[in-house]
Amino acid sequence: MNRLHMYVGTLSFDLLLGDVHSLKEKRSVVRPIVAELQRKYAVSAAEVEHMNLHRRAVVGLALVSGDAGHLSDVLDRCERLVAGRPEVELLSVRRRFHGDDD
Repeated sequence: MNRLHMYVGTLSFDLLLGDVHSLKEKRSVVRPIVAELQRKYAVSAAEVEHMNLHRRAVVGLALVSGDAGHLSDVLDRCERLVAGRPEVELLSVRRRFHGDDD
C-alpha cells in the first residue's frame, strides 16, 4: 500500500518598518510584501500580529507539499525575499515544519 506524504511548512517574519507614521503607510509597505510572496511562491500569506502598531508587523505564511525538499526550498526562497527588502528590518524568523510523523 502506498503511503500518502504531506508536509506543511510555516514561516513567521517579525518585521520592523522604517519611516512609517500611520497604519495607512504601514499597509503600503506590508501589502506588497505579502502580495509578492503569494504571487512568486504560491503560498498563503497574511499580516498576523501587531495590527495596530505603526512600525511593527508579523507576516505569516504557510505552504503544503508532497515533497519535503521542495517545501524547504520554497521556504528558503521566501525567507531570502523578505530579508532582502530594504524597507523593512527582519528581526526574527520562526520556521515550523510538519510531516507525516507529527
